[in-house]
Amino acid sequence: QLVESGGGLVQAGGSLILSCVASGETLNANVMGWFRQAPGKEREFVAAINWNSRPYYADSVKGRFTISRDAAKITVFLQMSSLKPEDTAVYYCAADRSSSHSAQLKYNYWGQGTQVTVSS
Repeated sequence: QLVESGGGLVQAGGSLILSCVASGETLNANVMGWFRQAPGKEREFVAAINWNSRPYYADSVKGRFTISRDAAKITVFLQMSSLKPEDTAVYYCAADRSSSHSAQLKYNYWGQGTQVTVSS
């Protein structure tokens, strides 16, 4: 019900755009977000966007990543620029019916993930 795409291999300093398409129950989600998990590390928050398009970002990606969603609120995008090798991870799309993102929010819906690899 959440399908990510857009991952791949990119050189440091390059850009990628990830997409996540919602369907079924996830169409009712108010908040959508991106998380990532690098090998041997815990999953971490990257960015989220509320129903009113208010964005949230992890400090590590502020100024480099931009989250957005289309007017129909079906697709959420993560535009990543100035990529660093430490951005290498599997990126997961998540969604929830809560009205807004918070650090304590446990997202109900998750995608399968898309690999992003940044070479130095």
